[in-house]
Amino acid sequence: MSLISENLQAVHQAIAQAAQRFGRNPTDIALLAVSKTFPAEDVLSAWQAGQGAFGENYVQEAVDKIARVQQLSQAQEFGANTSSAAIEWHFIGPIQSNKTRLIAENFAWVHSIERDKIAHRLSEQRPDHLPALNVCLQVNISGEASKSGVAPEQCLELARYVQSLPRLRLRGLMAVPEASEDEAQQRRAFAALASLSQRLVAAGISVDTLSMGMSGDLAAAVAEGSTMVRIGSAIFGKRNYAV
Repeated sequence: MSLISENLQAVHQAIAQAAQRFGRNPTDIALLAVSKTFPAEDVLSAWQAGQGAFGENYVQEAVDKIARVQQLSQAQEFGANTSSAAIEWHFIGPIQSNKTRLIAENFAWVHSIERDKIAHRLSEQRPDHLPALNVCLQVNISGEASKSGVAPEQCLELARYVQSLPRLRLRGLMAVPEASEDEAQQRRAFAALASLSQRLVAAGISVDTLSMGMSGDLAAAVAEGSTMVRIGSAIFGKRNYAV
């Protein structure tokens, strides 16, 4: 068993323990393996260990990696039955206008929509042969000046606009709250995002995803209803940002 496989088991165990603690069904909480800065070989190792969804923050790195995974998946050392088509790619980083086409063409999910202009471009540039792009609105739930995301009070307006776009499928909300080691503070931020999601539903907007929770606040996110946690270094190890 590879180290990545062992790490994946440990992460799934942590999710299951948090779910048991807070009365959740662990099967309702998806794991997104954040593979930014890690090589395609690590993605395939995780895929062979049963992980299907991978998150990337940097567009060009991701596009190159997707191509490399495709190449490696056809190589003998990864087995004749390995297919990169089974991998679900999620874009979770900031989006520049000049990168929307690459995102629209290469990803199944986008978690970081915060502007109507970006949403419009993604819808317009999504290839017709692909299914609608699954998207989440990124909410600046803690109101930090340094953080990306739509303000909570503007979320409903943006959600209505995104819902109207033909090549996007609005799935839910994403947030990266202010860092804290206090579980009560973590829970307050996630509870605010969950409440915002409920307000969207009350307004007639169908959403089913709360993308929230990372290694340091996984339990708090699960407690407040996360349906997708984003975990990176606990699976792949320490990041090398010089790559």
